[in-house]
Amino acid sequence: MIIQNVKVYTEEETFVDGAVAVQGGKFVNLPMDFDVKKGFDGAGEVIDGKGAYAIPGLIDLHFHGCMGYDFCDGTKEAVSEIAKYELAAGVTGIAPATMTLPIEELTAILENAAAYRETQNAASQENSQGAPGADLLGVNMEGPFISVEKKGAQDERHIISCDTEVCEKFLRASGGLVKFIGIAPEKNKGFTDFISRMKRQVNISLAHTNADYDTAKAAFDAGANHAVHLYNAMPPFTHRAPGVIGAVCDSPHVNAELICDGVHIHPSVVRATFRMLGGDRIIFISDSMRATGMPNGRYLLGGLEVDVTGNRATLASNGALAGSATNLMDCMRTAVRHMGIPLEAAVACATANPAKALGVYESRGSITPGKKADLVLLDKELEIKLVVKDGVRV
Repeated sequence: MIIQNVKVYTEEETFVDGAVAVQGGKFVNLPMDFDVKKGFDGAGEVIDGKGAYAIPGLIDLHFHGCMGYDFCDGTKEAVSEIAKYELAAGVTGIAPATMTLPIEELTAILENAAAYRETQNAASQENSQGAPGADLLGVNMEGPFISVEKKGAQDERHIISCDTEVCEKFLRASGGLVKFIGIAPEKNKGFTDFISRMKRQVNISLAHTNADYDTAKAAFDAGANHAVHLYNAMPPFTHRAPGVIGAVCDSPHVNAELICDGVHIHPSVVRATFRMLGGDRIIFISDSMRATGMPNGRYLLGGLEVDVTGNRATLASNGALAGSATNLMDCMRTAVRHMGIPLEAAVACATANPAKALGVYESRGSITPGKKADLVLLDKELEIKLVVKDGVRV
């Protein structure tokens, strides 16, 4: 496959006029003497991109569900339907998030994810067109080691303290799929020991936490390297109490998730965060729930009732924000169209940055020869014109 007449997104976060070549499910170099009319051996079809932006497939490393399904439903059907929707929305790689649930229930959810990945891998090996749906790249555990004060839409009945044995049980159950474990350090006296013991096996996030600056900074100094949906479910940033946000700013090795759905964070704050952290540390997430892609109504999230109107999701019990009803592609569009974030920076935050955080950048996250041919064409209005996964049109 050759996609010509496109603006190709590069690893340097720029767009250059050119073409993209795909062979054997991977990006390849165009021959130096490439002729559009002649093509090259094994190239297959030639597609006219008509000046569209060619960007890598997006990667969402924190969301819960869509189309009436939730990752925590714990069924292969749920993961499969979620993966299909995400791929249609230009998201070619996913790392769904768990909620705060009983340990045994979380264990079963992770075992289901591991079984699904085995099935997906087998389908990919048997089918030259790859497995259907977005690739399952990991799992992001938001709970259960969080705080009651900042629980948000998490069920406080199942919140527990940091426990290395429980954490290792989760890692085993997932077959290595768990990539992030969230904790609220202020609720765990031995949090630095927990981080020191687990950081070589999994990324440690600060999530749903009421930690002050000193506690958060101690967690990052101990090896925690990720902040779950910055600004949400944590103390506010003030000039005398900078909290988790200030600690993230002062810890260059820490990445921060942002929900750019137009509901969770004011556009001015998004712009300020880019100036404060730099675009290379920011990861766009959707935090979408099962109502995404569905009509307005009442839905369940982690066993709690959530009311959804438009792209706003709130707990039925108290009106608190409860995740998002927006997919990652729409979040990226919102960041560009309404928040003043350059397209070049926004694409990195939804592709390369999450790929690096998940440890898969060597195989995806950029349009680079040798990497998986996952690609999206966007027109000038940033609407999807074509999705390619494993070198095949979706």
